[in-house]
Amino acid sequence: MKRKDEEFLIQELLRSQLRRGEISRRQFLQNMIVAGMGLGGVSVLSSCGGAAPTAAPAQQEAAAPATEAPKEEAPAAASGARPLTPTFYQWIVDLHPGLKAVNESFADLNFQIAPVAGFDVARFVAEGKNKESTWDVYVGMTPFVEMAALIKADVIEPWDNYIPKDVLDDIIPSIREECTVDGKLYSWPFLLDIIVQGYNTSITSKAGLPDTPPADWDEYLANSKAVLDSGAARYGCTFDAHGWRSLCPITHSISTDVYYMLDGDASGVPLFDFTSEPALQALEIMKQMLDLSSANALQPGSTDGGVNQTPDEVAFAAQQVAYYIKYQNAPLRMAGTWTDPAALRLGALPKAKGGAGSTVFWTTGACLFKWGQNKEKAAEYMKALTYDAQIWKDSIAGSSSGHPGQLPPFLSVNEALQKENADWFQKETWVPLIFEQLKVAKAIPNHAFGLQQFILAQPIWEKYLKGESTDAKAVMQEAKDAVAAEVKKAG
Repeated sequence: MKRKDEEFLIQELLRSQLRRGEISRRQFLQNMIVAGMGLGGVSVLSSCGGAAPTAAPAQQEAAAPATEAPKEEAPAAASGARPLTPTFYQWIVDLHPGLKAVNESFADLNFQIAPVAGFDVARFVAEGKNKESTWDVYVGMTPFVEMAALIKADVIEPWDNYIPKDVLDDIIPSIREECTVDGKLYSWPFLLDIIVQGYNTSITSKAGLPDTPPADWDEYLANSKAVLDSGAARYGCTFDAHGWRSLCPITHSISTDVYYMLDGDASGVPLFDFTSEPALQALEIMKQMLDLSSANALQPGSTDGGVNQTPDEVAFAAQQVAYYIKYQNAPLRMAGTWTDPAALRLGALPKAKGGAGSTVFWTTGACLFKWGQNKEKAAEYMKALTYDAQIWKDSIAGSSSGHPGQLPPFLSVNEALQKENADWFQKETWVPLIFEQLKVAKAIPNHAFGLQQFILAQPIWEKYLKGESTDAKAVMQEAKDAVAAEVKKAG
């Protein structure tokens, strides 16, 4: 028998499709009663306006009928059956205007915006269960976020049969590892982000602080307090409250040996250990940072299901805070609104004295839909994006659309940019910093709950940050237990 939460999720998906006119009322009523319609094994992070994700986003197990026919093979890569149909996460289009020129070079391209606000991939999964896909390739997948779940749901297939070998070998090794499962490349990496620190020298100089990034957390917190004490800014420091953007990278700065295998979890992929000593130290650092930050720092963002336009971005853009922890493209974009954008500095993520000095990196890339078409053409399209010099100039040096600051995950692209465009490339002094951080950064393991574990745990660990609990170990144990229970429930 289906669990009530699974039935509710399916009903909500069908209602959404009916409202958008994607299915008829008759199809809606028929599908509501069809057996085996559960969303198979995928992490669905539903978004509702600007509300924060719920404490327990749905995680469903496949519910195939006992009489299910043998699994059908994915269709061959059709040629001319329909135009190449890529779909993109909206923010990528907004920040990278160079995409337009690449799109214009592909005749009859059916370019679309993906229905994935707040990382919601329910539409992809629902179509995959019917052995169909509206799209051929999705650009916007982050390996630790949804890749494992999409593989488990049999929605995507590896790129190995389509990506040219020279392109495969051109991927930076640590990034290739991040995008690989069981020896196969499931994500064609496109944009690189790493958690670093940024600071506003207009504020720090007013506070009498040196124009150098704090090397460790003690210095970072002391400098942030000095900003407040001097009245140089309204806040000393800020951070993004989402765990994969704060708790996890701060933990990595202390140690990366903070993952464990859950008993009975057949995935073979470790989860984040909230009860590890480095994680507890990271939570304490966050509590001290919160005391020097805005009162709304823990609130969700105002767009994209609460994950974007977060309070930290607003405060840094308004020049109300000196020091900032987030992936490099956030301070670069926010500084674009300043009176003097040149006042921005970036530095390595601080580390605990004697700590590992690591951080978190991830790539946003493309997945290939198993039930899509035009697969060779999709690989051709992704190669064109990968090696388009204008896209990378817009990203690294900025354009009228902003300053994404995301770097290419390919060795030859970076070498060519440095060699052939030294005039503008060398001016971006933050670029070498990012690649130095990549050498020590660690990706979050690609568990089906890679992202969800932090969403599930956040309301629990925040009880300590908010002063609702004085026992950090207790809330972190509760967080760990809550994640373990959801993983076991999902099978």
